[in-house]
Amino acid sequence: MMTVPVQGAQVVSRVAALLRIVGRKPEGSPLVELVRESGLTRPTAHRLLTSLAAEGLLDQDAHSGNWVLGPEILLMGSVASARFPLEDIARPSLRRLAEETGESAFFSIRRGAETVCLLREEGSFPVRSFVLHEGVRFPLGVASAGTAIMAFLPAAEQEELLSGWAAHAGSFANANTEELVRANLEATRQAGYAVNPGLVLEGSWGMGAAVFDQRGRPAWALSLTGIEPRFRADRRDYLGRLLMDEAHRISLQLQGS
Repeated sequence: MMTVPVQGAQVVSRVAALLRIVGRKPEGSPLVELVRESGLTRPTAHRLLTSLAAEGLLDQDAHSGNWVLGPEILLMGSVASARFPLEDIARPSLRRLAEETGESAFFSIRRGAETVCLLREEGSFPVRSFVLHEGVRFPLGVASAGTAIMAFLPAAEQEELLSGWAAHAGSFANANTEELVRANLEATRQAGYAVNPGLVLEGSWGMGAAVFDQRGRPAWALSLTGIEPRFRADRRDYLGRLLMDEAHRISLQLQGS
C-alpha cells in the first residue's frame, strides 16, 4: 500500500536543508544562494528563514544581508557536545599532526552520504589551502576524508553510492569521475590512507585516514590539506603513516579500549 508523505515531515526536511546550507560557511549565505541550493521557491525559503530567525535558530547579518546561524544553535551545540566528547578526543591528534607536518589538520564525521568537517587545527606552513573548514560538507568519495571513509564501507554500500555517482557527486562529478573514484577507493584500501590530488580545487591536495567506531565501521576521518608541493611523492608515505597512527589512536579511544 502506498503511503502519503506527511506534510509536517516535508517542512522539517526543508528546514533541515536550510540550516545545513547556512551552516556551511561562517559568513552564512544570501537568500539567492539558499534558494538555488535548496530548490525551494523564493517565497517559501524566505518564509522558513524568517520563522527560524524568530526562534533564534538563524539570524540575518545587518551588513551583508546573509543568513547566518543564530544563538540557539550555539546553545544546542554546547549541550550536544557533552554527549559527544569528540573534541577532547580528537583535538590532541589534530595538534600533533599540525605541529609535526606544518599542514592544516581536520576531523570530519560521516553524516549519511556526506562528510562534515567538525574540527580544524592550523599548521605552521605560511601558505595554506582554504578548501576545508568547520561546517564544510562533501559527498562521500570526493574529498580525502570522504574517500577514506567510503573505501572501508561494506561493498554493497559503496556500490549503492557508485551506481548513482553523477547525482551523488553533483558539481564534483566532472573532476571525480566514477572510474577515477573507483581507482582511488582501491588505492586507499591498499595504502590505508586516501590521497586527493587537487580534485576538489586545482593545486590543493589532501590526505585522509578513517577513524572506526565500536562496530568497526568508518564513521570519522582525520585529514591534512595543503598546496601540491607539500604533498610530493617522497613525503606522502610519511604523512600517511602519521595520519593512520593518529586515526588508530582515536579509534581506540572512541571504542573505549
